Amino acid sequence: MISRCSTWSWEKNLEMSELALRLVGGEVLGPDGLAREPLSFSDGIICEAGGREVNLAGYMVLPGLVDIHGDGFERHLAMRRGAMKDLGAGLRAAEAELAANGITTAVMAQFFSWEGGYRSAEFAAQFLEALARIAGEVVTDLRAQLRFETHMLEDYARFEALVAQYAVEYVVFNDHVPHERLAKGLVPRRLNGMALKSRRSPEKLHNLLKKMHSESELVPAAVAGLAERLALQAVKLGSHDDKTHEDCLFWQRAGVTLSEFPETLEAGEAAKILGTGVILGAPNVVRGGSHNGNVSAVDLIAMGHCDALASDYHYPSLRRAAFFVEQAGLCDLASAWALVSSGPARLLGLEDRGALAIGQRADIVIVEAESRRLAATIAGGRISYMSGDIAKRFIQSGN
Repeated sequence: MISRCSTWSWEKNLEMSELALRLVGGEVLGPDGLAREPLSFSDGIICEAGGREVNLAGYMVLPGLVDIHGDGFERHLAMRRGAMKDLGAGLRAAEAELAANGITTAVMAQFFSWEGGYRSAEFAAQFLEALARIAGEVVTDLRAQLRFETHMLEDYARFEALVAQYAVEYVVFNDHVPHERLAKGLVPRRLNGMALKSRRSPEKLHNLLKKMHSESELVPAAVAGLAERLALQAVKLGSHDDKTHEDCLFWQRAGVTLSEFPETLEAGEAAKILGTGVILGAPNVVRGGSHNGNVSAVDLIAMGHCDALASDYHYPSLRRAAFFVEQAGLCDLASAWALVSSGPARLLGLEDRGALAIGQRADIVIVEAESRRLAATIAGGRISYMSGDIAKRFIQSGN
């Protein structure tokens, strides 16, 4: 039974999907910092004026977060082996988490790897199919990144065909083969667990790893050729976990323009000098250091060697990292927030988002000014998340 006390109606609910609003009373973040000025949007675009007013006194209005690399969705797709049969349902759950963390554009980093399971080539194809299927059903702009294991020499053609089939816009090159232990004739750590995940016997997986390691000399030429062909298709290319100046130089010569999570100060400095966009992990910032002993993201940011932060494995860390950077005195709020909005948008070539400016997509995050808790997310002018007092204000303004 519907209560007669409610003044909210289905007709008004439908109107909310095509919002034309004027946000007033809040502090809006621009390139020069926060200013108490109105922000209007209509038909999904920020405009000069118009729409009904919503009072946001006590809130900050910030550009929506652009997550350039995140694999936190894996827990929604494969929380137990074989438990998630409907990948679309898992992706919708992941999208809800993204929205609840202020992310309006999300690059979902999916492996194409010898590791198997939800990182296998087969799963990558299923993931891309599910993502294409639900893309028009969700509010957050979901995009795909494929992470290719460079030592899978027999799978290059298969990988390239998959990129073309689904028009994947972003490819990152990884190498997770445990070369150091294999070179010493040692059994890789956690071999049994890796074998279980890849649905191979430990012996079969060990033999595969040894084979890939023994063919390392063939990889540079093969991956450079692959990178050249992908670049001709306008695919954006990134490297992952660079360690040395030589690593960065190789990738630059191969046409790679982005460096994800450089592991050392040497690699971070080299990437920046070579003009490669440097992407660091937000969890590294929030933790105060890398979880596996790599260079501190905070140190690289302090030295100016960071163009964008990524959620990596933890979506809530993205906005928390931006506030941390500001509160630590590394830069002002506008510059800190640029690391999670306009910075990653620029690296991705998305010129229509990342700032609260006339003509830009209405990608907006509303945050409680005092507590800095996230209150609402608007992606492309549509509400993707809203809770508490802020929801009451939006509803009452329409009565």
